[in-house]
Amino acid sequence: MKTLGIIGGIGPGSTIDYYQTIIDLYRARKGDGSYPPILINSIDLQRVLATVGAGELESLTNWLLTELKKLDRAGADFAIMASNTPHIVFDHLERQSPLPLISIVEKTSGAAKARGLKRLALFGTRFTMQGTAYRDLFSKQEIAVVVPESADLDYIHDKYMSELVAGLFLPETRSGLLAVVDRMAERAGIDGVILGGTELPLLLRDPSHNGIPLLNTTRIHCEAAVDRMFSR
Repeated sequence: MKTLGIIGGIGPGSTIDYYQTIIDLYRARKGDGSYPPILINSIDLQRVLATVGAGELESLTNWLLTELKKLDRAGADFAIMASNTPHIVFDHLERQSPLPLISIVEKTSGAAKARGLKRLALFGTRFTMQGTAYRDLFSKQEIAVVVPESADLDYIHDKYMSELVAGLFLPETRSGLLAVVDRMAERAGIDGVILGGTELPLLLRDPSHNGIPLLNTTRIHCEAAVDRMFSR
């Protein structure tokens, strides 16, 4: 059984969700009452946000490499980052990482393709929505990624930063986010939504809204991690 290393803490609520989801998926497959080997390196969310916000992507890459090396020394066999935002430097990390990495973006792309989706809205932090990671990978699968209009993008980012990362999951915010889904279905013709922030599934728990699938990137990532744990 391979040992999973997780870069967590970005944010704490979604790291807890990762941990519980991985345990549940593992135990459903193992069936003998055992638990999986997991190492979590919880890093500072505010440092991540400040570094990304300042556009210091080389600094972010170097720091994340340092934290991955800690997981390597602790005995992890492979690693994931329990957050979408730092995946903006995933390609640079993957080339230098001491551990094999699993990309949340790549695995979500595969899940979207398997479901036959062609035009997806992307929700998350401003850094994720305005970044190219999702658009670039999904375009290789001939899937379009659409970001919300300016006012809706600002709304999602503000709610993400002021509420979700602080563990506040309010029904009025849920309604507001689903209203954005409805507007994008009408105006942009989306056939799915990427919940491209790992706190979003903690608020938007249903698998779909008005027939529009909501892709839970946390669960997709966790399923891939458990697959790797069982791989030979």
